Amino acid sequence: MSNASAGRNGIALTERQRIAWLRLIRSDNVGPVTFRDLINHFGSAETALEMLPELSRRGGSTRAIRVASVAEAEKELASAHRFGARFLGIGEPDYPPALRQIDGAPPLLAVKGNLAIGTVPSLGIVGSRNASISGTKFAAMIARDVGRAGYSIISGLARGIDTAAHRASLDTGTIAALAGGLDQPYPPENIGLLDEITEGNGLAISEMPFGWEPRARDFPRRNRLIAGVSLGLAVVEAASRSGSLITARYAADFGRLVFAVPGSPLDPRCHGTNALLKDGAIVTTEPQDILQALAPLSRIDLFTPPQAEEPGEHDAGPMAPPPNENDRMRITDALGPTPVEIDDIIRHTGLSASAVYLVLLELDLAGRLHRHPAGLVSLAIGE
Repeated sequence: MSNASAGRNGIALTERQRIAWLRLIRSDNVGPVTFRDLINHFGSAETALEMLPELSRRGGSTRAIRVASVAEAEKELASAHRFGARFLGIGEPDYPPALRQIDGAPPLLAVKGNLAIGTVPSLGIVGSRNASISGTKFAAMIARDVGRAGYSIISGLARGIDTAAHRASLDTGTIAALAGGLDQPYPPENIGLLDEITEGNGLAISEMPFGWEPRARDFPRRNRLIAGVSLGLAVVEAASRSGSLITARYAADFGRLVFAVPGSPLDPRCHGTNALLKDGAIVTTEPQDILQALAPLSRIDLFTPPQAEEPGEHDAGPMAPPPNENDRMRITDALGPTPVEIDDIIRHTGLSASAVYLVLLELDLAGRLHRHPAGLVSLAIGE
């Protein structure tokens, strides 16, 4: 734990716990929500790992689930160490407080750089890769002035607006969210910028494994990180169909403030930002617009303690027995291809919440459950 961590909420993982957490999140069919439910139900990652094969079998899987091995986890930890990085658990003091609050927050983040920057209230800045000169200048002005006011700036290391925002906040604190592993930055021309960030007053973060080359499907996850870490998101020049609008949608879903810079109706790069303004985004023509709106939200103590913590050795109580086959069938029959709320499943079946959550875990690990935004679930197609 760094000195900057002193006094902040959270409990550091032991190295044994860190290996178990890494194994669990790298195992088949275990995403962030499933990880949290497993920890909450079984009390520890080690116990959850032991139960994965049985849970998957009970969920109807026809093949053995792949459980990441100790050797695989230790190899990735060694790669991180050689790269000068580490893994932060969601309950640890240096984990970004705002990110901790979103549904499906990454249980582990790979991080490199100044960890204290991750705990500073943050503004996200995103926009066009093919940005105009005026767009990059305005993004840099926002980043510089908001950074000087005590906020960190988070963006996605892309060309254009992202690059301008990072460069303008190198001295005050900037966070680069990556779509691939920390050792696989994209685009290649920003590798030098990433080095400046991690070797100076900045931080790089990723939820992907080391060695993972980013693919198109990985960038929305990176956008989700940007929206989750920040208190607000400023969009400067975004086309009608762009990753910046995906980030803005995540930010709105997370209850973050969305700021948009108006642009010419004749410039396709501004069609998305102008549409955001029509949908209620905050008109932003100067940095002060952002600072005034963020001021009431920028206190770290607004955030509640972490959700996923392993209990101490003597804290875990006796585990409830698994549901019987009749109860399991009632829960499965209540599901279909249409997403439903878990509370509705509990009311419909009349079964306990613990029984319903456990059967949903079984179906999830067997690959038979789809998880949707806002906590909705449905059966996988064909079930």
